[in-house]
Amino acid sequence: MKITSETAAIMNERFGHDTLIALATVDGDSPAVRTVDAYYEDGCFYTVTYGLSGKMQHIAKNPKVAICGEWFTAHGVGESLGHILLPENVAMADKLRAAFAAWYSNGHTNEADPNTIILRIRLTDGILFHHGTRYDIDFT
Repeated sequence: MKITSETAAIMNERFGHDTLIALATVDGDSPAVRTVDAYYEDGCFYTVTYGLSGKMQHIAKNPKVAICGEWFTAHGVGESLGHILLPENVAMADKLRAAFAAWYSNGHTNEADPNTIILRIRLTDGILFHHGTRYDIDFT
């Protein structure tokens, strides 16, 4: 089923803030998974990452990804939105700074580095569990 107002509300409540998710990429024929801080909005997860990281190298070769966390699993497409300070990233960068405020300015994130980017994960399909109900969601 397409995402509904009910499932959208659950997704926003559960993930519309700093949340840890597992992000899986493919490296050749081997899966690779890591935990990332992410923020959900309108069928996408966003994170701030390093453009030369292993995950971004994997995504450049194969943008298909999988995520899981908090009783939700999904497939999606990973894509770099480029440097966090690009004019087209201003609105999302502001949201990410606010969502990640607890740790964002602790020295881990260097916005002056052109390799500090926004990674968007556009969800394609997912399975959400909420209070004993399973929702199969088509995000396309």
